[in-house]
Amino acid sequence: MTMDRRQLLTAGALAVPALAITGTAQASRGVTTGAEQLAKDGWSRLKGRKVGVLTNPTGTLKDQTHIVDSMVAAGVRPQAVFGPEHGFRGTAQAGGSEGDYLDPRTQLPVYDAYGANATKLAGMVTKAGVDTVVFDIADVGARFYTYIWSMYTAMQAAAITKAGFVVLDRPNPVGGTAKGPQLDPAYATGVGKKPVVQQHGMTIGELARFYNQEFLPTDGGAVQQLEVVNVRGWRRDQLDTGLPWIPPSPNMPTQDTALVYPGTCLFEGTVFSEGRGTTRPFETIGAPDLDWRWAEKLNSLDLEGVRFRETYFAPTFNKFQGKTCGGVALQVTDPHAFDAVRAGVAMIVTAKALYPNLFAWRPDNWIDKLSGSDRLRKMVDTGASTDDVVNAWQDELKQFRRTRLPYLRYR
Repeated sequence: MTMDRRQLLTAGALAVPALAITGTAQASRGVTTGAEQLAKDGWSRLKGRKVGVLTNPTGTLKDQTHIVDSMVAAGVRPQAVFGPEHGFRGTAQAGGSEGDYLDPRTQLPVYDAYGANATKLAGMVTKAGVDTVVFDIADVGARFYTYIWSMYTAMQAAAITKAGFVVLDRPNPVGGTAKGPQLDPAYATGVGKKPVVQQHGMTIGELARFYNQEFLPTDGGAVQQLEVVNVRGWRRDQLDTGLPWIPPSPNMPTQDTALVYPGTCLFEGTVFSEGRGTTRPFETIGAPDLDWRWAEKLNSLDLEGVRFRETYFAPTFNKFQGKTCGGVALQVTDPHAFDAVRAGVAMIVTAKALYPNLFAWRPDNWIDKLSGSDRLRKMVDTGASTDDVVNAWQDELKQFRRTRLPYLRYR
């Protein structure tokens, strides 16, 4: 049966059960999100405030009730909802949003916040009569995933309007270790606005505190009333949380996808397919005329925590739609040992060496925006090894780890 847009908006996104990556069931049951804590008290902490909620389908409780629906049921009716990329109810594809509309289920006004700058978003906050912005979106731990920058813009808007800002924290699904190169501010875009490393290893609550002290004071002003409702029972190295996995975007179907994404998303900056249009986006990488040699070469490198399987696929949309591609499928064998960023670089280095007539960067040099500078592209083009590339960013990575230390809230 075909559903129309109104039905889709009401239905929202389907949840996909999380894989048991590590840890015990006893420990998993101890993880409680910020949203769960406020919902347990009937959202009393927000009563009397004029709330606007920036969220998407991941803003749910363990019983799969969305926080906005839970607030309305508890009598804490938001003034408005703000939808990020893919929309509040999650009906839009990559680079899309749902526009402004009246939510069929709650009759709340939904504002399209995707792509809005701070001034425009501040106008939405003012128009809706909001005095407190609540943020609840599950991040996946990569600098180029847009939700952490949606939060940054929303914090700017809150500072402009003097609104409070409340972050309902959630675990980082790829853990708490920082990896990869730091963004050069000259390459700032919507997929990276500030000097953050590629796999930041922070929760959204930690990032909010980090932003408010390190960047916002010199970028329009800090939020004066920032509240973060911390996660309870989560450790930085804990990947299995017992929480249901809800795709934060259409091409992030499982936690396995999130594990590889900080590295394999770099293929968006190449002519190779990053697996969009397959059932395993970002875990399946390739292009027409690639063969078994890529998987063999990658496996010969003995990268920790991952194996590469020769695979063939025909994307249903995006790059090479309907064309048979060869390539590799990543299978993470040890998520704690696996370094997605190193693996992504190794894949690019070997692809260029094996297939010099097939591998190429996107003509717009999008790879520079994703990697945070032109260094990766230039080093690969001059024949640098994986170790050469990874070693080039170690000093800035160490500095980032030192800078973020005061803002970490989980052991």
